[in-house]
Amino acid sequence: MTAPIATFRLTRTIAAPQDRLWHLLTDAKSREIWGAPSDDAVLVLETTDLREGGHERHRCGPADNPEFTVDTHWYHIDTPTRACFTETITAGGQRFGVSLVTYVLAPDGPSTNLTVDVAVASMTGEDMQDDFQSGWTSGLDRLDRLIRSGELA
Repeated sequence: MTAPIATFRLTRTIAAPQDRLWHLLTDAKSREIWGAPSDDAVLVLETTDLREGGHERHRCGPADNPEFTVDTHWYHIDTPTRACFTETITAGGQRFGVSLVTYVLAPDGPSTNLTVDVAVASMTGEDMQDDFQSGWTSGLDRLDRLIRSGELA
C-alpha cells in the first residue's frame, strides 16, 4: 500500500519586515509560541539545530500530554528568502505522516509576502492531509494575529 500524498499552498501578507518574519519562522523558540496546530495545543522545544543538515525536535499536543513528536530536518536555508525542511510526526512508536515544507518570503513594503508549500505523505490514511493543513493554517493565523497585536513585534 502506498502512502496517500497531498499538497497544499498557503499564502499570507504578514505585517512584519522580511528579516523579522524569517526569524519568527525559523527560530525554534519562536515557533513554540505560534506553531502549535490549534489554540488548545502546545509546542514544546526539546532540541534545536537551525542549519542545513540540522535536526530539531518538538513535542506537540494538549498541554497536559504533548504526546506527538515532531522531528524537523533542515535541507535548504537561504536567509531570509527561502527554507526547505521535512517534519515527521510520531506518537507511541507510530509514524503518522511526513511532510516536505518550503517557505518563500518576499518583501512587500513594510510587510512580507509568505508562501508555504506543503507535501504530505500520510502513514495512517487520508485524514492526515486535513490535520496537516488545519495545523498549518491555524499556526499561520496565530503568527499573523500575534504580530498584528504586537505580542511578536
